[in-house]
Amino acid sequence: MTYDIHSTDDRLDFMVLGQGKTITEAKKDFYRCLEEIKELYIEEGKPFDFDDLTFQFKYDIASFLKYSPFTLTWLSYVTGINKKQLSHYSTGVRHPSKPTLEKIQDAVITFAKDYEQVSFVELG
Repeated sequence: MTYDIHSTDDRLDFMVLGQGKTITEAKKDFYRCLEEIKELYIEEGKPFDFDDLTFQFKYDIASFLKYSPFTLTWLSYVTGINKKQLSHYSTGVRHPSKPTLEKIQDAVITFAKDYEQVSFVELG
C-alpha cells in the first residue's frame, strides 16, 4: 500500500506529486518534488515565487484514521460514532456518509482549536 499526494491548483503550469509507504514519506516526497520543480524554474530562468505557495492536505477517512494520533476509542467518545463503525471506516470495509464525515471532521477540528490555546505552567 502506498499513499499518493498531488496538487490540484489549475493556476499552476505544473503538478506536484508525492508518494510513500506512509503519509509522512509521501509528504516528504511531495516537498522534494516541489524543490525539483523550483530548481528547474531557476535553471530555465523562469520567474516564480515558490515562497508564496501553501498547501492544504486532504485525506480520505481510512488514511486519516490510520495516520492520526487519535485512538478509535477517543474518536468514538467525541463523535458519538460506534468504535466498531469507525474501525470499518479505517479498514475501508465501509465508507461514512457525508454527515458522518463532517461529524468526525468537526470533532477533530474542535479538538485542535481547543488544544491550540493550551499553555503549561510550572508547579512547585
